[in-house]
This record gives sequence, structure tokens and C-alpha cells, in this order.
Amino acid sequence: MPLIPEEPQIHESAQGPRAASAAGRIAPTPRPVPGPRSVAASRPGRPGPGPARPAPPAQRVHGSATPASPRQENRSAPQIQLIPAPAEGALDAAGEAVDLLLDSGRAPGEILVLTTGEQHPWAAHELSFGETAYWAQHDAADDVFYADAAAVDRASSRPVVVVAVNGGNDDEAARALPVALGRARALLIVCGDPQRVNAALGAGV
Repeated sequence: MPLIPEEPQIHESAQGPRAASAAGRIAPTPRPVPGPRSVAASRPGRPGPGPARPAPPAQRVHGSATPASPRQENRSAPQIQLIPAPAEGALDAAGEAVDLLLDSGRAPGEILVLTTGEQHPWAAHELSFGETAYWAQHDAADDVFYADAAAVDRASSRPVVVVAVNGGNDDEAARALPVALGRARALLIVCGDPQRVNAALGAGV
């Protein structure tokens, strides 16, 4: 009987990186499609309950092909990356961005996460032991640090700053985002409503 040739396998080509626009308005980047993830999972690098970080999706949120390499950081101005998300999903989006940064090679101490609304569960927990111990962990700079955007003036600069626009009013976001941009030495990732983020960053970019 005649042989039936095998169907050729079709390989999906990897999507290339998406660059943020250089000035003025920032270009929204589609969120990666994550697996299930708990917001209350323990911080990377700190033992505690919670599921392990998921494998990174195929599409990265970074604006360059290898943003994890400190040697390739832009020292003159940080890149700006926007991950569109509703206020109630901004904290999850920020967590996914942190996971991707760590999986791509960023050291935990290079990342600062700010929230404009409800505090990140880790920050709320650590603050229960007092502000002195809480800010001592910030000064040690050996792990991802989570803080309220209202305290951004107290936070020191780090290579990457991730902002979750998960609440608060427009005035608070308008004050916090330009300062967060100034704290980011290489990359600012903002998770939130694109119109609100662009309006807040417009005067600071």
C-alpha cells in the first residue's frame, strides 16, 4: 500500500520584543498570559508558604531583548514599559512582571515595587513588625522591596522599578509616577490603566 507522508510540523515563531516609545506617550504592551498565581505568595528569595513562581510565558514584558543584563542598562534615561491592567488586576500584573524579571536574570535586590492603592501583602506583613525593621530591609537591598507609592521619596533608586496602579486617586498617581521614573535607573514598568498612566506620566517624561 502507498506510504502516507507525515504531516510537517509547524513551529510557532517566537514573538520579538516590543519596545516602549522613546518619549511622550508610552506604548501599551499586551500582558502575558499567566498561569494561576497567588498574590500573597512569599517574596522571591524569602522562605515562606505559597506556590513557586510559574515558568515565564513566551512573551516577555521587557522593552529590550536582554533587559536583565546590567551591562546593557541605559544610563541616560530608563526605558518605560506599560502593562495594561485594571486597578483590581494591577497587583497581579506587577507580580508577573517581577517573576519575569527574576527569571530573566535580574537580582532580587535590583527591583523595587510600588503600589498606589492597597499595600502589597508582603509590605503589610513586614510593617506589622515596625517601620525600623521594614526600612532596614530596604536599605540592605538584597531582595525585592515592596512599598506604598506615597513613600517613594524615601525609597532609594534601583535598576528596575515596578509600579502597580491598583487604586488611589489621579493626583496621587500623578505625583508618584514621575518620582518612580526618577528612581528607576534602567527600567520603569507600570501596571495599570493606560489612559491614567499616560496622564500621570505626561508631565514627567
